Amino acid sequence: MTKYVIYLRVSTNRQGKSGLGLDAQREAVMRHLGDGVDIIAEHCEIESGRNDGRPELRKALDHCRRSGAVLVIAKLDRLARSARFLLELLDSGVEVRFCDLPQVSGASGRFMLTSMAAVAELEAGLISERTKAALAAAKARGTVLGARPGASPLTAYLREHGNKAALAGKQRAADERAESWREIVEAMVANGLGNCAIARKLDTRGETTVKGGRWTATAVRRLRQRLNLTEPVTLVEQAA
Repeated sequence: MTKYVIYLRVSTNRQGKSGLGLDAQREAVMRHLGDGVDIIAEHCEIESGRNDGRPELRKALDHCRRSGAVLVIAKLDRLARSARFLLELLDSGVEVRFCDLPQVSGASGRFMLTSMAAVAELEAGLISERTKAALAAAKARGTVLGARPGASPLTAYLREHGNKAALAGKQRAADERAESWREIVEAMVANGLGNCAIARKLDTRGETTVKGGRWTATAVRRLRQRLNLTEPVTLVEQAA
């Protein structure tokens, strides 16, 4: 049986402590691999994608070499935005699988992966250039950068103008989390269960909400709305 080593990465300590970013990646890996696979290790990294110094990734690669395992990564952009870094990984002698890409091999697969990494690297560079240009324009308009002592101009600018991007990011994360429940909830809805009954079923299975709490009819209703699985409320549910 093929052995697998999982590598997960988030960019900040806050993401690492909350577990939300790691949980989403872990769920993506499990959906990709399916049931009954032999996962022998999981390595979690809290490090910026711009930093190529990845001690946990090195440990994961060493683990794969010793055991002959396949390294599994949830998304290509969770690895790096550097084409050079990806090439070094592909030359490591370890088979690497990305859950958001079809399984590729040989020269064509290498070309596709490195091309995608090069595009991601270009995108990161363009974002940096646009941010610097926006900061310079704001400064020229007389905008006071640095809303609090010790805050860098970049931090102040992003705090002032980054709310929409932050909200959009949270929305995407919430949508991804909701999608992980789609199959289960669809099956329960197809069996005629209302929100209260679905909440009881999920609690019986030992499942928890995103915040780690127990399921309620309200939580299920919101989840179904996000998944566009809204149904008329049953008489039994109204009575409950």
